[in-house]
Amino acid sequence: MKNAVQMIVSLMVVFAGLSAMGEDLQGHPRRKQVVRREEREKAKNNAAAVQGKITDQQAQKLDRQDNAIRREEKRDAAEHGGHITKAEQNKMNRQENRVNAERNAMEKKDAAAAPAAPATPAAPAPTTGN
Repeated sequence: MKNAVQMIVSLMVVFAGLSAMGEDLQGHPRRKQVVRREEREKAKNNAAAVQGKITDQQAQKLDRQDNAIRREEKRDAAEHGGHITKAEQNKMNRQENRVNAERNAMEKKDAAAAPAAPATPAAPAPTTGN
């Protein structure tokens, strides 16, 4: 429960910070698309962890990958006067696609490894009166 609360608070902080950045992204649709995509992917990572589909460690790994993409977006924007090129946008979307595929694979692997619902116990065999 404590981890769930921490993740919710983390999401609120992330969204508040990104909302404040929204003004900075006005007029830069490529950059805005990449940032919003990254926001959605991080929310999916955290939701999967809260729902128990992936572990907290797996969610942290995915978040680190998303953070690296975000840092790359910021560097690229700084090099081009506050915007990113179409090629950079496509590259970052491909990177997000790989992170998304990795999360989906983690969810499937963890679902397959999860124990199946316990079967109802078989009724005891009738005993003979001997």
